[in-house]
Amino acid sequence: MQTVFTALVVLTLVFAGTREFKHMTEPTSAVITPQMNADDELGTGVGARVHRLLERTTSHAAADHPKLIALTFDDGPYPMFTPLLLDELHALNVPATFFLIGRDAEQWPELAQRIEADGNEIADHTYSHPNLDQETPAQVRDEITRGRDVLWSLVHDPSVRTMMRPPHGRYTVQTLQTAQQMGYDVVLWTDDTGDWRTVTAETIENGVVKNATSPDIVLMHSGKLATVQAIPAIVDRFRRAGYTFVTAGELLRRVTPYAVNHAPHDKRVSAD
Repeated sequence: MQTVFTALVVLTLVFAGTREFKHMTEPTSAVITPQMNADDELGTGVGARVHRLLERTTSHAAADHPKLIALTFDDGPYPMFTPLLLDELHALNVPATFFLIGRDAEQWPELAQRIEADGNEIADHTYSHPNLDQETPAQVRDEITRGRDVLWSLVHDPSVRTMMRPPHGRYTVQTLQTAQQMGYDVVLWTDDTGDWRTVTAETIENGVVKNATSPDIVLMHSGKLATVQAIPAIVDRFRRAGYTFVTAGELLRRVTPYAVNHAPHDKRVSAD
């Protein structure tokens, strides 16, 4: 009986330890640069998990976590809401990063050009907005290339050739490796507003400040009125908490990928 009891205790501890190990080593990367090993950062195998555990143990203390925030907007441009968003950002003197869909930019070229003219950054969100986790490497390459070429024909922001975001945040390790081989930084986010749903401006604001990190890359969408309405309050909350608004590209030039991928939550923003 004692042997059975001991075995059960051991199994329980092993199970609990395994769960904790998996929890501690879940993929969290918000930025994957061409120099990084995509499988180490986002793979789910034991080797990748051990790598992430060792990285956290050895690198965390040395990481710098400045109060920088990049507002990023996916999709579009859209003829109604994008101009309203640009007006709001301009009035607040806030630069932002727009991950534009090539096909939509083709349809509304003057809006893509206004985004650049207003001092914002433009990056690649593919040509037709497919789920890249369901595409072959050749298809992924084609989507990124076509999106890049359309955007470059309209604007001259070098970020369209160096930064991309997978539509819906859907990808595989192979997707990331294809983008890396093309020389792209894959930029995801540390703070998801959930504004793709039907939510109020207040809900968006509260979600952003609750999930604030330092530094912070915020996922938003340019085709939502509630998002436009939430911008002034979000900017005010973060500025009062000591944050500086920058583009995603500027953020990545000022901090290491590790600092972004392991950005700590900043409860002072929500408490402010």
